Amino acid sequence: MTVPLFHLAIPVDDIEAARAFYGGTLGCPQGREDPGHWIDFDFRGHQLVVHKAEGAGVKTRSAVDGDAVPVPHFGLVLDWEEWEALAGRLRAAGTEFAIAPHVRFPGKPGEQATMFFFDPAGNALEFKAFRDIGRLFAP
Repeated sequence: MTVPLFHLAIPVDDIEAARAFYGGTLGCPQGREDPGHWIDFDFRGHQLVVHKAEGAGVKTRSAVDGDAVPVPHFGLVLDWEEWEALAGRLRAAGTEFAIAPHVRFPGKPGEQATMFFFDPAGNALEFKAFRDIGRLFAP
């Protein structure tokens, strides 16, 4: 059975800043667009669409393992080496992290590397990696 792809549409206040961030900083290939209104990005095989609209940003925070996690947020689960490489690229680019790259739940079934940062419109992203991907949904 194939895994369905997701489609996510998010609001941004500046289409060109979103293009630079998702296309440049994160390296997502661009798809179709309606100039000034929306842009499709290939978010690792998933369809991410940025729409010029009001309403971007964090609405609240939730406590997770001592961190104040921004909500809502979205992102990807990467393999460990790819996560480390992305964290290094983001640090080198001067990215301001909402939650700096670190390992959460060390030694527990859900041990994971995680980092949170914002796009230019204030949408929160989390990228994570599991030492054992088989534990992704472990209780």
